[in-house]
Amino acid sequence: MAQMPLAAGTEAIEHDVDGVFVIECRPIDHAADAPVIVYAHGGGFRIASALAYRAYGSHLARATGARVMLVDYRLAPEHVFPAALDDCVAVHRWVLVSGVPASRIVAMGDSAGGGLAASLVLHTLAEGPTPAAAICCSPWVDLTVSAATYDSRAEADRLFSRTQAEEAAPAYLGTTMPDHPLVSPIFGDWRGAPPMLIQVGDAEVLLDDAHRLHEVALASDVDATLHVYPEMPHIWQMSYPAFPEAVAAVEEIAEFIRTTLATADSE
Repeated sequence: MAQMPLAAGTEAIEHDVDGVFVIECRPIDHAADAPVIVYAHGGGFRIASALAYRAYGSHLARATGARVMLVDYRLAPEHVFPAALDDCVAVHRWVLVSGVPASRIVAMGDSAGGGLAASLVLHTLAEGPTPAAAICCSPWVDLTVSAATYDSRAEADRLFSRTQAEEAAPAYLGTTMPDHPLVSPIFGDWRGAPPMLIQVGDAEVLLDDAHRLHEVALASDVDATLHVYPEMPHIWQMSYPAFPEAVAAVEEIAEFIRTTLATADSE
């Protein structure tokens, strides 16, 4: 994945954020007030990296006009909770200190990173300031691994499974209980959270996780949108721009960022 080229008209800049490696993907001609996406990659908290996501990050940057901060957070099992979340929080704070207002920041991620994006929002609700929007793609947000779709979608989903989840969850949790809200955001208090877009494929074992996150957000009066894409596999968005379903998902993300941040700027 690290060998894939950047999207045309983009560049990738490396940063050291208090020991956290970050790759910033951005349009070469980005606006001075461009949105900033703090992005947590997937990989079950155990694999992948900012480098592996560099090409995808550049396509997101081009599609959204945003500066995409790919967080190379510490991985399990060597680093258990809250290491990964702490690294995402550190990058979010660094973006704020650099002069970017919270009204221009989006928390985003996929799979385990979708869970980290949700956890980052919950953390900021307590500590402040909170990003203006959250985008969770195929999010893993319940580490109790109890969803029915682990079984009902087992044959359809070839990228994630109950067995993988049951191996990855304890590696990340350490001594933390799986229903802790900052590891399983469906158990969190979402009151006051910003608008949220959740995308998931109907062929995913994490389909129920997405539905549960949407339900708890709505119950807390959050402006949350869930889009279930028919027959799509886990994190199909990363196939952008090769497949029309991935293009549709990324275009939805871009429009959500544009409209949500326009509202945040006007408040």
